[in-house]
Amino acid sequence: MMKVTIKETQNPTILKFEFPDFITQNENFEFKNIDEAGNSPLAQQLFYLPFVKTVYISGNFIAIERFSIVEWDDVKEAVAEQIEKHVNEGGVIVKQEDNKTKKQPITVYGETTPNPSALKFVVSRMLTKTAVEYKNIDQTSSSPLAKELFKFPYVKEIFIDENYISVTKYDINNWDEITLEIRSFIKQFIENGGTVLEENFIQETLVEETKKTEEFDNLDVTSQKIINILEEYVKPAVAADGGNIAFESFDEENKIVKVILQGACSGCPSSTFTLKSGIEGLLKSMLNDDSIIVEAANA
Repeated sequence: MMKVTIKETQNPTILKFEFPDFITQNENFEFKNIDEAGNSPLAQQLFYLPFVKTVYISGNFIAIERFSIVEWDDVKEAVAEQIEKHVNEGGVIVKQEDNKTKKQPITVYGETTPNPSALKFVVSRMLTKTAVEYKNIDQTSSSPLAKELFKFPYVKEIFIDENYISVTKYDINNWDEITLEIRSFIKQFIENGGTVLEENFIQETLVEETKKTEEFDNLDVTSQKIINILEEYVKPAVAADGGNIAFESFDEENKIVKVILQGACSGCPSSTFTLKSGIEGLLKSMLNDDSIIVEAANA
């Protein structure tokens, strides 16, 4: 017999009823009334309860927003029982449309990073040749996957590079509470033909790469050497930790190298140590200049 778990949310009018497994295929549903819920027999049934204002179905949960005529403590157990009864008797949660995209089996696993707030989800196929970072959902026009991940309330930032996705979380949840949910979502999203990065973005990045090559040619010799050192010696190491470090600028007069921290590197407690003891030391040695200073432009 399937049992749902009742979870509170940051909004006191909304309660989540979590299932042990995913109940949708990379889709999110929001129903404001019984007429909108035509493809969800369960949501239609829930709207017969007079206090149900909105029904959300996503991932492994159903979330219900209530009107203020009741308190959740008075009705949540009865709602959970109704949901369980519907599912255990073979009732449909959401009518699934025919999946026109052939399923592409992949594996996804989580790796810890030096940043306790960031986890690296490694995918068994290449995702992108150009690193891309999203600080909020408004920036995700180029990534349907990132847009969906931001709908999880604990997701703070997303970084996608090569064959992995780094997710930085807010402190409201521990990783052991949410890792499986994120891993399963990414796996199902990609397997069912979901788009990680839009084709337009990929084309735009090719143009950007050409522009960067032209800009590189116009830089001073020391800046070019710094970029080459970062590319060859630093980036592979930080990529292994789910992050990225990009060259921003070099002040020849003050000998200050500014870099941009991305992914797991951004906000990492050990990033200062990495910059000073690792990258700064490497540049001083390889450029034979002890006056070099490395700073994070976005710290």
